[in-house]
Amino acid sequence: MPDVPAGVRRARIPEYARSPCAPLVCDRQPRLVRDYPEPVRREGEAIVELRVAGICHTDLELARGYLGFEGVLGHEFVGEVVAADEQRLVGKRVVADINAGCGRCTDCDAGNAHHCATRTVLGIVGRDGAMADRFAIPQKCLVEVPDTVTDSAAVFAEPLAAALHVLDDVPDTGEPIVVLGDGKLGQLVARALLGSGRRVVVVGRHERQALPGARWQVRGALLESELAHELDGSAVVVEATGRAAGIALALGLVRPRGTIVLKTTVAGATSVDLSPIVIHELKVAGSRCGDLKKRGSHARRTPRRPHAADRRALLARAGGRRVPPRGRARRA
Repeated sequence: MPDVPAGVRRARIPEYARSPCAPLVCDRQPRLVRDYPEPVRREGEAIVELRVAGICHTDLELARGYLGFEGVLGHEFVGEVVAADEQRLVGKRVVADINAGCGRCTDCDAGNAHHCATRTVLGIVGRDGAMADRFAIPQKCLVEVPDTVTDSAAVFAEPLAAALHVLDDVPDTGEPIVVLGDGKLGQLVARALLGSGRRVVVVGRHERQALPGARWQVRGALLESELAHELDGSAVVVEATGRAAGIALALGLVRPRGTIVLKTTVAGATSVDLSPIVIHELKVAGSRCGDLKKRGSHARRTPRRPHAADRRALLARAGGRRVPPRGRARRA
Protein backbone atom coordinates (compact mmCIF):
# COMPACT_ATOMS: atom_id res chain seq x y z
CA MET A 1 0.00 0.00 0.00
CA PRO A 2 1.57 3.38 -1.01
CA ASP A 3 2.35 5.92 1.69
CA VAL A 4 -0.33 8.50 2.38
CA PRO A 5 0.87 12.15 2.60
CA ALA A 6 0.62 13.83 5.99
CA GLY A 7 -2.75 15.39 6.60
CA VAL A 8 -4.46 13.25 3.94
CA ARG A 9 -6.93 10.72 5.22
CA ARG A 10 -6.78 7.31 3.60
CA ALA A 11 -10.11 6.26 2.09
CA ARG A 12 -11.72 3.39 3.93
CA ILE A 13 -11.90 0.23 1.84
CA PRO A 14 -15.32 -1.41 2.20
CA GLU A 15 -15.16 -4.91 3.65
CA TYR A 16 -16.77 -6.38 0.53
CA ALA A 17 -13.99 -4.91 -1.66
CA ARG A 18 -11.08 -6.58 0.12
CA SER A 19 -11.09 -9.55 -2.25
CA PRO A 20 -9.99 -9.00 -5.88
CA CYS A 21 -12.54 -8.33 -8.61
CA ALA A 22 -11.89 -10.20 -11.90
CA PRO A 23 -14.82 -9.72 -14.28
CA LEU A 24 -15.41 -11.03 -17.80
CA VAL A 25 -14.89 -7.96 -19.97
CA CYS A 26 -15.97 -7.53 -23.59
CA ASP A 27 -13.22 -5.56 -25.32
CA ARG A 28 -13.09 -6.77 -28.94
CA GLN A 29 -13.18 -10.26 -27.44
CA PRO A 30 -14.24 -11.53 -24.00
CA ARG A 31 -11.40 -11.79 -21.46
CA LEU A 32 -10.88 -11.92 -17.73
CA VAL A 33 -9.37 -8.72 -16.36
CA ARG A 34 -7.67 -9.29 -13.00
CA ASP A 35 -7.09 -5.61 -12.21
CA TYR A 36 -10.48 -4.22 -13.22
CA PRO A 37 -11.60 -1.27 -11.05
CA GLU A 38 -13.85 -2.01 -8.11
CA PRO A 39 -17.45 -0.85 -8.81
CA VAL A 40 -18.31 2.52 -7.28
CA ARG A 41 -21.69 2.81 -5.60
CA ARG A 42 -23.56 5.99 -6.36
CA GLU A 43 -26.60 7.31 -4.51
CA GLY A 44 -29.59 5.06 -5.13
CA GLU A 45 -27.42 2.13 -6.16
CA ALA A 46 -26.52 -1.15 -4.53
CA ILE A 47 -23.39 -3.26 -4.74
CA VAL A 48 -24.27 -6.88 -5.48
CA GLU A 49 -21.94 -9.84 -5.03
CA LEU A 50 -22.45 -12.50 -7.67
CA ARG A 51 -23.72 -15.96 -6.72
CA VAL A 52 -24.77 -17.38 -10.10
CA ALA A 53 -24.65 -15.98 -13.65
CA GLY A 54 -26.35 -17.17 -16.82
CA ILE A 55 -25.12 -16.81 -20.39
CA CYS A 56 -27.63 -15.34 -22.82
CA HIS A 57 -27.50 -15.42 -26.61
CA THR A 58 -27.31 -11.62 -26.40
CA ASP A 59 -23.97 -11.99 -24.56
CA LEU A 60 -22.65 -14.02 -27.49
CA GLU A 61 -23.84 -11.39 -29.95
CA LEU A 62 -22.26 -8.61 -27.86
CA ALA A 63 -18.97 -10.52 -28.06
CA ARG A 64 -19.40 -10.46 -31.87
CA GLY A 65 -19.81 -6.68 -31.87
CA TYR A 66 -23.55 -6.17 -31.30
CA LEU A 67 -24.27 -2.57 -30.17
CA GLY A 68 -20.52 -1.90 -29.97
CA PHE A 69 -20.63 -2.70 -26.26
CA GLU A 70 -17.42 -2.54 -24.23
CA GLY A 71 -17.43 -3.42 -20.56
CA VAL A 72 -18.38 -6.24 -18.22
CA LEU A 73 -20.79 -8.75 -19.73
CA GLY A 74 -23.77 -10.42 -18.06
CA HIS A 75 -27.38 -9.61 -17.20
CA GLU A 76 -28.78 -12.95 -16.00
CA PHE A 77 -27.75 -13.41 -12.39
CA VAL A 78 -28.53 -14.14 -8.77
CA GLY A 79 -26.55 -12.10 -6.27
CA GLU A 80 -26.36 -10.97 -2.67
CA VAL A 81 -26.54 -7.30 -1.74
CA VAL A 82 -23.42 -6.22 0.17
CA ALA A 83 -23.98 -2.44 0.21
CA ALA A 84 -27.04 -0.24 -0.33
CA ASP A 85 -28.76 2.95 0.81
CA GLU A 86 -31.57 0.77 2.16
CA GLN A 87 -29.92 -1.34 4.85
CA ARG A 88 -32.78 -3.85 4.81
CA LEU A 89 -31.49 -5.02 1.41
CA VAL A 90 -28.03 -5.92 2.68
CA GLY A 91 -27.65 -9.69 2.82
CA LYS A 92 -30.69 -10.32 0.59
CA ARG A 93 -30.55 -12.58 -2.45
CA VAL A 94 -31.71 -10.65 -5.51
CA VAL A 95 -32.29 -10.71 -9.25
CA ALA A 96 -32.99 -7.54 -11.22
CA ASP A 97 -34.88 -5.79 -13.95
CA ILE A 98 -31.91 -4.97 -16.19
CA ASN A 99 -33.32 -1.69 -17.59
CA ALA A 100 -32.73 1.44 -15.52
CA GLY A 101 -34.56 4.52 -16.77
CA CYS A 102 -33.71 8.08 -15.79
CA GLY A 103 -36.95 8.44 -13.81
CA ARG A 104 -37.59 11.94 -15.13
CA CYS A 105 -38.56 11.72 -18.81
CA THR A 106 -41.99 11.28 -20.41
CA ASP A 107 -41.44 7.55 -20.97
CA CYS A 108 -40.44 6.96 -17.34
CA ASP A 109 -43.40 9.01 -16.08
CA ALA A 110 -45.67 6.83 -18.24
CA GLY A 111 -44.26 3.64 -16.73
CA ASN A 112 -42.29 2.90 -19.88
CA ALA A 113 -38.76 3.05 -18.44
CA HIS A 114 -37.67 0.11 -20.61
CA HIS A 115 -37.70 2.57 -23.50
CA CYS A 116 -36.24 5.62 -21.74
CA ALA A 117 -33.92 7.30 -24.23
CA THR A 118 -31.13 7.61 -21.64
CA ARG A 119 -31.63 4.25 -19.88
CA THR A 120 -28.79 1.95 -19.00
CA VAL A 121 -29.13 -1.80 -19.50
CA LEU A 122 -27.07 -4.09 -17.28
CA GLY A 123 -24.19 -5.55 -19.26
CA ILE A 124 -25.64 -4.31 -22.58
CA VAL A 125 -25.91 -0.51 -22.74
CA GLY A 126 -23.99 2.01 -20.65
CA ARG A 127 -23.52 -0.15 -17.53
CA ASP A 128 -21.10 -2.89 -16.53
CA GLY A 129 -22.78 -6.25 -16.15
CA ALA A 130 -23.01 -9.08 -13.67
CA MET A 131 -20.15 -11.38 -14.74
CA ALA A 132 -17.94 -10.01 -12.00
CA ASP A 133 -17.36 -10.68 -8.32
CA ARG A 134 -19.27 -7.47 -7.59
CA PHE A 135 -21.20 -4.93 -9.63
CA ALA A 136 -23.34 -1.82 -9.13
CA ILE A 137 -27.03 -1.60 -10.01
CA PRO A 138 -29.85 0.79 -9.09
CA GLN A 139 -31.76 -0.36 -6.01
CA LYS A 140 -35.07 0.28 -7.79
CA CYS A 141 -34.22 -2.52 -10.23
CA LEU A 142 -33.71 -5.19 -7.57
CA VAL A 143 -36.20 -7.97 -6.89
CA GLU A 144 -35.75 -10.12 -3.79
CA VAL A 145 -35.60 -13.89 -4.30
CA PRO A 146 -37.90 -15.89 -1.97
CA ASP A 147 -36.19 -18.42 0.29
CA THR A 148 -38.13 -21.20 -1.42
CA VAL A 149 -36.50 -20.47 -4.81
CA THR A 150 -33.03 -21.90 -5.46
CA ASP A 151 -30.23 -20.00 -7.18
CA SER A 152 -30.35 -22.43 -10.10
CA ALA A 153 -34.04 -21.57 -10.64
CA ALA A 154 -33.81 -17.84 -9.86
CA VAL A 155 -31.09 -17.27 -12.47
CA PHE A 156 -33.82 -17.80 -15.08
CA ALA A 157 -35.86 -14.85 -13.77
CA GLU A 158 -34.75 -12.37 -16.42
CA PRO A 159 -35.16 -14.63 -19.49
CA LEU A 160 -38.47 -15.94 -18.06
CA ALA A 161 -39.73 -12.36 -17.77
CA ALA A 162 -38.72 -11.84 -21.42
CA ALA A 163 -40.62 -15.00 -22.36
CA LEU A 164 -43.74 -13.91 -20.45
CA HIS A 165 -43.60 -10.56 -22.25
CA VAL A 166 -44.57 -12.43 -25.43
CA LEU A 167 -48.06 -12.82 -23.93
CA ASP A 168 -48.53 -9.05 -24.27
CA ASP A 169 -48.42 -9.36 -28.07
CA VAL A 170 -49.90 -12.79 -28.82
CA PRO A 171 -53.61 -12.80 -29.75
CA ASP A 172 -55.68 -15.67 -28.41
CA THR A 173 -56.93 -17.18 -31.67
CA GLY A 174 -57.63 -20.59 -30.19
CA GLU A 175 -55.20 -22.13 -32.69
CA PRO A 176 -51.77 -23.61 -31.94
CA ILE A 177 -48.98 -21.06 -31.71
CA VAL A 178 -45.75 -21.88 -33.52
CA VAL A 179 -42.56 -21.21 -31.56
CA LEU A 180 -39.44 -21.18 -33.73
CA GLY A 181 -36.38 -22.13 -31.65
CA ASP A 182 -35.91 -24.82 -29.03
CA GLY A 183 -33.03 -23.27 -27.12
CA LYS A 184 -33.37 -21.71 -23.68
CA LEU A 185 -35.53 -18.77 -24.73
CA GLY A 186 -37.67 -20.82 -27.11
CA GLN A 187 -38.40 -23.34 -24.37
CA LEU A 188 -39.25 -20.61 -21.87
CA VAL A 189 -41.58 -18.94 -24.40
CA ALA A 190 -43.30 -22.29 -25.02
CA ARG A 191 -43.73 -22.82 -21.27
CA ALA A 192 -45.13 -19.30 -20.86
CA LEU A 193 -47.66 -19.91 -23.63
CA LEU A 194 -48.62 -23.30 -22.23
CA GLY A 195 -49.06 -21.81 -18.77
CA SER A 196 -51.51 -19.26 -20.21
CA GLY A 197 -53.61 -22.02 -21.76
CA ARG A 198 -52.39 -21.75 -25.33
CA ARG A 199 -51.46 -24.73 -27.50
CA VAL A 200 -47.95 -24.82 -28.91
CA VAL A 201 -45.95 -26.36 -31.74
CA VAL A 202 -42.17 -26.02 -31.28
CA VAL A 203 -39.83 -26.02 -34.28
CA GLY A 204 -36.16 -26.46 -33.48
CA ARG A 205 -32.82 -27.89 -34.48
CA HIS A 206 -32.26 -30.39 -31.65
CA GLU A 207 -33.55 -33.91 -32.17
CA ARG A 208 -34.21 -34.74 -28.53
CA GLN A 209 -35.16 -31.35 -27.14
CA ALA A 210 -38.37 -31.60 -25.12
CA LEU A 211 -40.51 -29.76 -22.62
CA PRO A 212 -40.78 -32.02 -19.56
CA GLY A 213 -44.21 -32.16 -17.98
CA ALA A 214 -45.93 -30.52 -20.92
CA ARG A 215 -45.64 -33.08 -23.71
CA TRP A 216 -49.37 -33.70 -23.99
CA GLN A 217 -49.85 -30.06 -24.98
CA VAL A 218 -46.82 -29.54 -27.23
CA ARG A 219 -47.91 -31.15 -30.46
CA GLY A 220 -44.45 -31.79 -31.78
CA ALA A 221 -40.84 -30.87 -31.40
CA LEU A 222 -40.52 -30.61 -35.16
CA LEU A 223 -37.06 -30.43 -36.68
CA GLU A 224 -36.53 -27.33 -38.77
CA SER A 225 -34.50 -29.36 -41.27
CA GLU A 226 -37.50 -31.67 -41.87
CA LEU A 227 -40.15 -28.96 -42.00
CA ALA A 228 -42.24 -29.14 -45.19
CA HIS A 229 -45.65 -27.48 -45.29
CA GLU A 230 -47.15 -28.78 -42.03
CA LEU A 231 -47.28 -25.35 -40.44
CA ASP A 232 -47.96 -23.12 -43.45
CA GLY A 233 -50.75 -20.67 -42.71
CA SER A 234 -50.17 -20.44 -38.97
CA ALA A 235 -52.06 -17.64 -37.23
CA VAL A 236 -49.26 -16.74 -34.79
CA VAL A 237 -45.52 -17.39 -35.01
CA VAL A 238 -43.04 -16.50 -32.25
CA GLU A 239 -39.49 -16.30 -33.59
CA ALA A 240 -36.85 -17.16 -30.95
CA THR A 241 -34.17 -18.88 -33.02
CA GLY A 242 -31.31 -16.48 -32.28
CA ARG A 243 -30.55 -16.44 -36.02
CA ALA A 244 -31.36 -13.93 -38.75
CA ALA A 245 -32.68 -16.79 -40.90
CA GLY A 246 -35.43 -17.36 -38.33
CA ILE A 247 -37.13 -14.11 -39.33
CA ALA A 248 -37.45 -15.25 -42.95
CA LEU A 249 -38.77 -18.63 -41.77
CA ALA A 250 -41.44 -16.90 -39.65
CA LEU A 251 -42.52 -14.79 -42.64
CA GLY A 252 -42.89 -17.96 -44.68
CA LEU A 253 -45.09 -19.74 -42.12
CA VAL A 254 -47.55 -17.09 -40.99
CA ARG A 255 -50.92 -16.69 -42.74
CA PRO A 256 -52.16 -13.41 -44.29
CA ARG A 257 -53.13 -10.94 -41.56
CA GLY A 258 -51.36 -13.18 -39.04
CA THR A 259 -49.01 -12.15 -36.22
CA ILE A 260 -45.26 -12.57 -35.83
CA VAL A 261 -43.49 -11.84 -32.53
CA LEU A 262 -39.74 -11.35 -32.90
CA LYS A 263 -37.28 -12.10 -30.06
CA THR A 264 -33.98 -12.43 -31.98
CA THR A 265 -31.23 -9.81 -32.01
CA VAL A 266 -28.02 -10.39 -33.95
CA ALA A 267 -24.78 -8.50 -34.56
CA GLY A 268 -24.53 -6.87 -37.97
CA ALA A 269 -27.06 -6.09 -40.67
CA THR A 270 -29.86 -8.52 -41.48
CA SER A 271 -31.00 -9.04 -45.06
CA VAL A 272 -34.65 -10.09 -45.11
CA ASP A 273 -37.32 -9.46 -47.74
CA LEU A 274 -39.95 -7.46 -45.86
CA SER A 275 -42.43 -7.18 -48.74
CA PRO A 276 -44.58 -10.09 -47.37
CA ILE A 277 -45.39 -7.88 -44.35
CA VAL A 278 -47.11 -5.40 -46.68
CA ILE A 279 -48.50 -7.88 -49.18
CA HIS A 280 -50.04 -10.14 -46.53
CA GLU A 281 -50.85 -7.32 -44.09
CA LEU A 282 -48.96 -8.98 -41.27
CA LYS A 283 -48.68 -7.71 -37.72
CA VAL A 284 -45.05 -7.81 -36.56
CA ALA A 285 -44.18 -7.08 -32.92
CA GLY A 286 -40.72 -6.81 -31.44
CA SER A 287 -40.47 -8.24 -27.95
CA ARG A 288 -37.46 -7.56 -25.73
CA CYS A 289 -37.30 -7.53 -21.94
CA GLY A 290 -40.12 -8.32 -19.56
CA ASP A 291 -40.87 -6.45 -16.36
CA LEU A 292 -39.73 -8.47 -13.33
CA LYS A 293 -41.80 -6.28 -11.04
CA LYS A 294 -45.03 -6.67 -12.93
CA ARG A 295 -47.31 -8.89 -10.86
CA GLY A 296 -50.59 -10.45 -11.84
CA SER A 297 -50.58 -9.23 -15.45
CA HIS A 298 -49.99 -12.73 -16.75
CA ALA A 299 -52.49 -14.53 -14.55
CA ARG A 300 -52.28 -18.23 -15.15
CA ARG A 301 -55.29 -19.71 -16.82
CA THR A 302 -55.87 -23.39 -16.13
CA PRO A 303 -54.60 -25.19 -19.25
CA ARG A 304 -57.21 -27.46 -20.73
CA ARG A 305 -56.35 -30.82 -22.20
CA PRO A 306 -57.30 -30.71 -25.89
CA HIS A 307 -60.33 -32.81 -26.71
CA ALA A 308 -60.08 -35.59 -29.28
CA ALA A 309 -60.85 -33.40 -32.31
CA ASP A 310 -58.22 -30.89 -31.22
CA ARG A 311 -55.64 -33.63 -30.78
CA ARG A 312 -56.33 -35.07 -34.24
CA ALA A 313 -56.05 -31.65 -35.85
CA LEU A 314 -52.87 -30.82 -33.98
CA LEU A 315 -51.29 -34.17 -34.83
CA ALA A 316 -52.15 -33.65 -38.47
CA ARG A 317 -50.47 -30.25 -38.47
CA ALA A 318 -47.46 -31.63 -36.62
CA GLY A 319 -46.87 -34.30 -39.21
CA GLY A 320 -48.75 -37.07 -37.44
CA ARG A 321 -46.18 -37.51 -34.67
CA ARG A 322 -47.88 -39.04 -31.66
CA VAL A 323 -47.12 -37.61 -28.24
CA PRO A 324 -47.25 -39.97 -25.25
CA PRO A 325 -50.11 -39.41 -22.77
CA ARG A 326 -49.27 -37.82 -19.43
CA GLY A 327 -47.55 -40.25 -17.10
CA ARG A 328 -46.26 -42.39 -19.97
CA ALA A 329 -43.62 -40.09 -21.44
CA ARG A 330 -41.15 -41.71 -23.77
CA ARG A 331 -37.63 -42.19 -22.50
CA ALA A 332 -35.11 -39.80 -24.02
